Amino acid sequence: MVVDAQTKPLAARVRPRTIDEYIGQSHLLGEGKPIRVAFERSLLHSMILWGPPGTGKTTLARLIANRSNANFVSLSAVLSGVKDIRDVVAKAKLALEIQQKPTILFVDEIHRFNKSQQDAFLPHIEEGIVTLIGATTENPSFELNNALLSRARVYVLKPLSQQEMLQVLEQALTSHRGYGDLQVLLSDEVKNQLVQVADGDARLLLNILETAVDDVVDENSKAVITEKILSNITGGSLRRFDKNGEYFYDLISALHKSVRGSNPHAALYWFARMIDGGCDPLYIARRVVRMASEDIGNADPRALELSLNALQVQERLGSPEGHLALAQAISYLASAAKSNAVYAAFDAAMAEVKSSGSLEVPIHLRNASTKLMKQLGYGKAYRYAHNEPHAYAAGEDYFPSQLSGREYYHPVNRGLEKKIAEKLAFLKQLDEQGS
Repeated sequence: MVVDAQTKPLAARVRPRTIDEYIGQSHLLGEGKPIRVAFERSLLHSMILWGPPGTGKTTLARLIANRSNANFVSLSAVLSGVKDIRDVVAKAKLALEIQQKPTILFVDEIHRFNKSQQDAFLPHIEEGIVTLIGATTENPSFELNNALLSRARVYVLKPLSQQEMLQVLEQALTSHRGYGDLQVLLSDEVKNQLVQVADGDARLLLNILETAVDDVVDENSKAVITEKILSNITGGSLRRFDKNGEYFYDLISALHKSVRGSNPHAALYWFARMIDGGCDPLYIARRVVRMASEDIGNADPRALELSLNALQVQERLGSPEGHLALAQAISYLASAAKSNAVYAAFDAAMAEVKSSGSLEVPIHLRNASTKLMKQLGYGKAYRYAHNEPHAYAAGEDYFPSQLSGREYYHPVNRGLEKKIAEKLAFLKQLDEQGS
């Protein structure tokens, strides 16, 4: 085989050696942008690089170290502990004292360090012994200590665009460090499919390309990569989707907010993204049921019924049949009249309960199920609503005395709740007349 198994992986071989070779992150590396300015002026500072896999976090850290003529030490938070940090700090002190050379400590997956491990960095960052560059795929505000965040700037790296991914691909195919010495043939359609499968992850793109070349390269140093070969390698979709990560919650948030915003088109798009990414459809179905109560409520009670029906279809028939039922429910919810009145009312009632404690049930509302209870006055003076005009006991109070007159539920002027609001206003008039 032409590609020696002992050589570095393709992604390592074609790793950018200069800032001009770096592809992507123009919002950070374009002219006048923050990292570009710091890079050109060799202004070292601790930073957290937050972004999905394959967006160039490690490469960027190495380029900064090279530009600053600094020692570059890499740790993995998965494999390292406080002892490893201490060893790095001890060597960094020597380099600073003897060689007058700074040290950049790059910590991959820094969110994997616990609180005490993260705290171990603080004094050494403060003293300038090391400059910390942490890489994480998780939201730093959730995963990193505030003390550490206050000592480092957070930069958000974005997935590479399709055009940038094509640039990475072309660079790998033409560079002498990549496949410039081989004849690797891909049609434009196959290139686009490869870019779509990699979904903004440059490392994944290069890994798939390398696997394909290794599988088909012949004795004449020629590799023809077809759609079938690509499909065999990827085994279907490899969309970026992590059911436990930040990206997952971004997608479900986008779906929920599209429904709330009455945009069925966007709602169906985000639903399709989650299904395409491998999300459990039952999780989506349960969230759709919540949307029906949280954002529509009594403005259109059919929304909850339709959502429960979709959940049942998914449970009984599974996929892909259940997907269509969920799509039906999502499009209906997005198009339905909106109200969060029930959601707000329940939150207000819960807050009242927590703040007011266990207030006694008014004696006229208590159930007189024994002779003693009747003697104590339980249920006395209770007015049976069905025996009153309009089946309503005007002026009756159903609250503990300390909370008399409270109102939590305020129907909106949309959908069925418009009628409910009119009914409640009518009953309030009866209360005022009967009081």
